[in-house]
Amino acid sequence: MKLPHDPLWPRAQSLFSAEVSGHSDVTLVGIPASQTSLSPSSAHETPAAIRSALLRYSTAHSDPRVSLERLILRDAGNVSSPDSNEQITIEQLTKLKAETELLISLGGDNSVSYSAFKATGATGLITFDAHYDLRDGISNGSPVRRLVEAGLDGKKVVQIGIADFSNSVEYAKRAKDFGITVIPRSSLRARTISDVWAEALAIAGSKIFVDFDMDVCDRSVVPACPAAAPGGISADEIRQFAFLAGSSTGVVGADITEIDSTKDSSDERTVRLAALVVLEMIAGLSTRE
Repeated sequence: MKLPHDPLWPRAQSLFSAEVSGHSDVTLVGIPASQTSLSPSSAHETPAAIRSALLRYSTAHSDPRVSLERLILRDAGNVSSPDSNEQITIEQLTKLKAETELLISLGGDNSVSYSAFKATGATGLITFDAHYDLRDGISNGSPVRRLVEAGLDGKKVVQIGIADFSNSVEYAKRAKDFGITVIPRSSLRARTISDVWAEALAIAGSKIFVDFDMDVCDRSVVPACPAAAPGGISADEIRQFAFLAGSSTGVVGADITEIDSTKDSSDERTVRLAALVVLEMIAGLSTRE
């Protein structure tokens, strides 16, 4: 990607250091996984594509409280894929989390949420997802079920954006049996974003992991998400939620998943939106007190 250089217009990617150790406010890490995806996917290619998309953006923000330049931002590269050895992935991520306030993982399909959550030591989970991810087995459709069965209290799980005609009655029942709070896409139409986020925070508790499964968005803005459907949340809505996640002191980790960058539109709209979700989280974090 060849872009014009302007010393008065710094690019967001330039804020990230590749230093391999030391404290950071935010650490970005890729988790290249795709082999257990329920549909054929090259999601393991996506971390690199999101990093490249960061070149498209600047460091400026309309909120006067935001200052990305004062933060220590680190890009730790990619960890090994959980497709090969999930425990090694968790160990690598755990080491990174020990030196950062907020660990942002770039998937990879949604199976990476299990490793990313476990590594942060979170005790609550908020998902932005069209799907429950409560399937049996190990796949991109099972991380929430696996986490609950591994000890996560289902009553501290909030799932935002669950879509009609994208799930089964049986998995809806499983979510209810686990005690999960579901805020479906249909409910979002009558509520403010701040109200929904406040409810989610109150339920998830004090150490929260946020899963941004990008297929929660309308298919028109995320064509590289195989399971996205028309009628999902807008690009602006997910950006607002990302800012709120970053600004919330209880949020210790997050991931961005379910993008197959090799299937993106020619204007790269999916990975560009994912890069903006990263930047909105970091902008929000810069406002923490």
